[in-house]
Amino acid sequence: MKLHKCIFLLVFPFLPLCYGFIAENSEKEEIPIYNFEALKPHLYTNSDKIHIVNFWAMWCAPCVKELPILKEYEANNPNVEILLVSLDFPENIETKLKPFLKKKGITSKVVLLDDPDANSWINKIDPNWSGAIPFTIIFNNKNRSYHERAFENIQDLENEINKTIKGN
Repeated sequence: MKLHKCIFLLVFPFLPLCYGFIAENSEKEEIPIYNFEALKPHLYTNSDKIHIVNFWAMWCAPCVKELPILKEYEANNPNVEILLVSLDFPENIETKLKPFLKKKGITSKVVLLDDPDANSWINKIDPNWSGAIPFTIIFNNKNRSYHERAFENIQDLENEINKTIKGN
């Protein structure tokens, strides 16, 4: 099966750098806007708890197709921490991103990464990452894996988690 990827490298150099701005909707749900330095602490842990960080965007069809898989996994595994890192535009948080998340029933923690130096932070995350999304990091304090592809189903995701964390 051929996997499709979305490329965002050409878009990101034109985005402004934002620090500490937080958008709120009427339900007081916040989607923080981070630069890479603010996001970096979320990419590591000192605990043995499983963390999944998924880089995605609303305009990326494989990313959108993968969201229900992450949602289902999170619902079945409340001890796992999932962070969805949106690469959408900050000005679209209220008008597009929040309505999209509500429509899809996504309740995972979402942050928006707004950092113009994508070529720098991509390499800091994984030097082998081309910049295509979806891109997922599965990790705990002992093990880590990188996935530059969409998970096809819940079993595919569970297999990768087991290989990464449990060594199965």
